[in-house]
This record gives sequence, structure tokens and C-alpha cells, in this order.
Amino acid sequence: MTYPATESAAATADSARASLEALRTEIGKAVVGQDSAVTGLVVALLCRGHVLLEGVPGVAKTLLVRALAASLELDTKRVQFTPDLMPSDVTGSLVYDARTAAFSFQDGPVFTNLLLADEINRTPPKTQSSLLEAMEERQVTVDGTPRRLPEPFLVAATMNPVEYEGTYPLPEAQLDRFLLKLTVPLPSREDEIGVLRRHAAGFDPRDLKAAGLRPVAGPAQLEAAREAVARVSVSPEIAGYVVDLCRATRESPSLVLGVSPRGATALLATSRAWAWLTGRDYVTPDDVKALALPTLRHRVQLRPEAEMEGVTADAVITAILSHVPVPR
Repeated sequence: MTYPATESAAATADSARASLEALRTEIGKAVVGQDSAVTGLVVALLCRGHVLLEGVPGVAKTLLVRALAASLELDTKRVQFTPDLMPSDVTGSLVYDARTAAFSFQDGPVFTNLLLADEINRTPPKTQSSLLEAMEERQVTVDGTPRRLPEPFLVAATMNPVEYEGTYPLPEAQLDRFLLKLTVPLPSREDEIGVLRRHAAGFDPRDLKAAGLRPVAGPAQLEAAREAVARVSVSPEIAGYVVDLCRATRESPSLVLGVSPRGATALLATSRAWAWLTGRDYVTPDDVKALALPTLRHRVQLRPEAEMEGVTADAVITAILSHVPVPR
């Protein structure tokens, strides 16, 4: 059940929304033409979720996450995933201290607010799985001792969809831990010209401070925004619509694996966040449709014969959106 916001809570929520709008503008100082991906990252922050960014090399996937980190007053760390990376390189490990003759725990890079997992599919499944507990439980267990991660905590992982040599496909269990899978496309001609103009004017992607990026939001604004999203109302008809969409994926002849109930709750969460970002305190069918592709595309698995015919997960979900009755 949701409750109406008080006047002061509404003012705080409006201030938080303005901060997140400024966040999107700030990231735009470094990244051109990727508004959908920027919005997806903001939605993930609101939902306490994680993001998988997929795109060919050179479309600013890493820069996008670095710009997000520079625009937030949050701690951030980066891990370059490689075939020889070990789980302890991510989570941390026990280190022997000769002075005290005892073992002490040394934090790994996962102990941060925003973790950039660069080229996550370049590391073996054993190391990929080291993030499962962190992403779902917000903790890591080393030597039988659970250790809580900072709050907020978000994993932004990048992945190259065209280079398969030396890569390891993410298992379904790992993919399901990501709230959103965002595709980062090649820019339009106008946007690419804009990129070149910025570089000609001296823009250096390795020096975001010189580009004018500054923190415009922090933990306080983020928490206020999350509380406001939690007050966004969802009618029984909208809840039924979300369930009907997800159940339709389980019955699709093109899919061997449909969306699980966890995927349904994820779609509801992202729809509420999008509704709030657009200035409403209730969810509409259009909100659900707007977030259906990024929320569901990585939670379905195509049949081999459908893949051979060139069918994509996006095409299947789009077809389902056009056939499932929309509540009035």
C-alpha cells in the first residue's frame, strides 16, 4: 500500500528529482547521444539495481559509467576483468600480518558505492560468480564471515557483443541479477560530429574534471528519491498487466526460457522509477512499455531454431507488447 506524501516530503522529492535531472545533464557534458543509457543508469540507482551495458568497442560505455561516478558524491572503483582474474581480486582476501602474527581482511574493489566491472565477460565463470552474492545480498562472505557492502551499491558492467574469442558468456543466474541490460548503440551522424567537435576543442575523456563535470547529487538526494519512488502508486490493473506480459514470454514459441517472477518485480520497480522521474505519482501502461525492453531482454532465452532464423529477444518482447491487452 502507498501513502500520499506530506508537503515537506513532496518538496524534498521535487528537490531530489531536480538533482537527478541535473545528473543527467552533467553526464551529457562528457557523453553525447546516449540519453537512453543515461536514463537507464538513473533508474537503476533509484531501484537499487545493477546495469549491464552492451555495445561495440568505442561507443563510450566505460566513459558513461565514469561520468556517472564523477557526477555523484559516491566512492567508485574499477575492475578490468581478464581471464586470469581471481575471485579474491574482486571480493578481497585474508592477508597475514607478520607484526601481529594474525590474518586480517583486506577489502577488495567490490567494497565501494559504484563498481565498474569492465568487460565482465572476459573473465571465467568462477570469477564472474564472485559478484553474485555482492549483487543480490549486498555482502561478501570470506572465510565464513559475511561482510556488508556500502550503501548505496551498484555494479555497472560493460560487455562487447561482437568479440567472442577469449570471452565467457554470462550464465542465466548472473544475468538475472542485473536489473537492466542497456544497449549502447553507435551514435547518429549529428552526434558523432558533436563528439569530434568536443575532441577538437580539447576534450580529454581521461580528465573529466577538466571537462567541467562536478558532483550534483549525493546519498541524501538519492535516498530521498528512492523514498519518493516507493510512494508511487500501482493500480491492480497495472500489476495485472505486468504479470500478463511476463507470463506471455513463458508461452512464446520463440523462447525456451521466459521471464521469472523476479523479472516481473523488476519491471514493476523500473516502471515506478520512470513514472516518478517523469513527474507522476502513479504508473501507466506507457511506463511499463518504456522499460519492458531493457528490463526483460536479458531474462529470456531464444530457442536455437529462432536464433537461426534471425529472431532477437527484443523482437519477441516487442511482439508481446503489441499483443497483450493494455488496461484502460
